[in-house]
Amino acid sequence: MSEPAPTSEDGPLVRIGEFSRRTGVGVDALRAWERRYGLLRPKRSAGGFRLYGPDDEERVRAMKALIDSGVSAAEAARLAAEGVEAEAQGPRTAPSGWVDAGDAEELRGALERFDEAAANAILDEALGRLTVEAVAQRVVLPVMREIGERWEKGEISVAQEHFATAVLRGRMLALGRNWGAGAGPQALLACPPGERHDLGLIVFGVVLRDRGWRVTFLGPDTPIDTIARTAAKLRPAAIVLAAVTAQPLEAASDEISGLAAEARVLIGGGGVDHELASRVGAELLQPDPVRAALGLAV
Repeated sequence: MSEPAPTSEDGPLVRIGEFSRRTGVGVDALRAWERRYGLLRPKRSAGGFRLYGPDDEERVRAMKALIDSGVSAAEAARLAAEGVEAEAQGPRTAPSGWVDAGDAEELRGALERFDEAAANAILDEALGRLTVEAVAQRVVLPVMREIGERWEKGEISVAQEHFATAVLRGRMLALGRNWGAGAGPQALLACPPGERHDLGLIVFGVVLRDRGWRVTFLGPDTPIDTIARTAAKLRPAAIVLAAVTAQPLEAASDEISGLAAEARVLIGGGGVDHELASRVGAELLQPDPVRAALGLAV
């Protein structure tokens, strides 16, 4: 027989997987916040599992809100433990509060040196301190943009750009492991034909998963008829198509219009505007993948 659902004086207790789903904070970050800052005070089940209650959830939500408002992780943990909400702190003007500004610079340097071990160590440390959204928005995406700009200017080689993309893409996909599991609404993600850059879409999916969605990811350069057949089978709550420029979406606009006539379609990426979205019958996403995922409603 399984153990009965444990409770405390303050309410039901849950294991860390369910606790992560409820709070929208990854398991690794929760463990780091517990270990480094003493933010969580779990109880133990008869079988020795850590169990988390409503008080833990309140502190985690407060810390997450504070980090999202620009407070450093250590300060957010202190304030959350004291019961201070993010709103009481007022607006923050220094984005470096999300993460040490040196993290992004160190990560870019490691990637340009082809130093995968150093790059992964920097990401490991940042993910242990902060939410996935914060790391994606303040480290991963800015670094990738800067590397792309440096390649366009001839300051780094195509090999360095490809290496950086491969490392960051791999890490983001690892964070999305089993992102199709759960009971939330399902999103079908793909890049249209001709679009091979999918890092932004992967970041979107990882953040969406942390908001309780289930994600089915088809990846880059996906034919629209393949997306349509998959959607007919899965019946997702949303189909999300993304491209770095508007051209791949323009090229497939007739097919996307047909898809949007049968399902909810959202499009996003550089150069994508309201006119294109309206013409194909789709909803327009915000350009920033993190903000787009945070703002997506069922």
